[in-house]
Amino acid sequence: MHDHRAYFRFYEELNDFLPPGKRKREFEYAFDGAPAIKDPVEALGVPHTEVDLILVNGVSVDFTCRLQPEDHVSVYPVFEQLDISPLVRLRPKPLRVIKFILDVQLGTLSRLLRLLGFDTLYRNDFTDREIVQIARDEHRIILTRDRGLLKRKEVVRGFWIRSIKAESQIREVLGRLDLFDRVRPFKRCIICNDTVLPVSKEEIRDRLPARTRRYFHKYVRCPSCGRIYWPGSHYERMLRRIQQWLQEKNTENP
Repeated sequence: MHDHRAYFRFYEELNDFLPPGKRKREFEYAFDGAPAIKDPVEALGVPHTEVDLILVNGVSVDFTCRLQPEDHVSVYPVFEQLDISPLVRLRPKPLRVIKFILDVQLGTLSRLLRLLGFDTLYRNDFTDREIVQIARDEHRIILTRDRGLLKRKEVVRGFWIRSIKAESQIREVLGRLDLFDRVRPFKRCIICNDTVLPVSKEEIRDRLPARTRRYFHKYVRCPSCGRIYWPGSHYERMLRRIQQWLQEKNTENP
């Protein structure tokens, strides 16, 4: 038997981590001692990286606050569109330097993020330890389908991808992290993540199909892998997809 009771309520998308009976309502939490508030939050299934504001009895606190009997705890998700500067943010600063690292399950999403111009690291042989270390060293945001990865204490910035389809995933990232105004399409190589640079047609003439040489005159090249891009029919199709994603800025996320 636990000696003490407190009362928790989680808001907005944090409810995704909870069983149906605990969603969008206050519920009782039994505990012993005086644990740091971070411990029951994660024990209830919510990674600390998804949390940006905690109120205990109406007062903003950080993760080290000790839970006391009869406390009422309100837990809020990452605030990217609201100014909560008078309160105690639980991350050192908002997610404004946008660099990602993705786990093994998100290969297609990595290419879509690069297509939109975001600095995105991905390898299908990254271990969880490597992902966490690179994220810390390079100040990257971890995107993952693995909730357990985000519960590691070393993780500072991370986001659990709810969707399983790439099209829904890219909409989810753009919407929940409010990145619509940060999109810079066709600026990165979708294969190796480097920034592409303009190159003259004469310099790459021997690498171009005859039809491409005839109809297209502007090219960019990846300095790392040498891949060449030009505004062909595939470019037009992708541009239409991107415009569709951006038009969803004011719609509800999937």
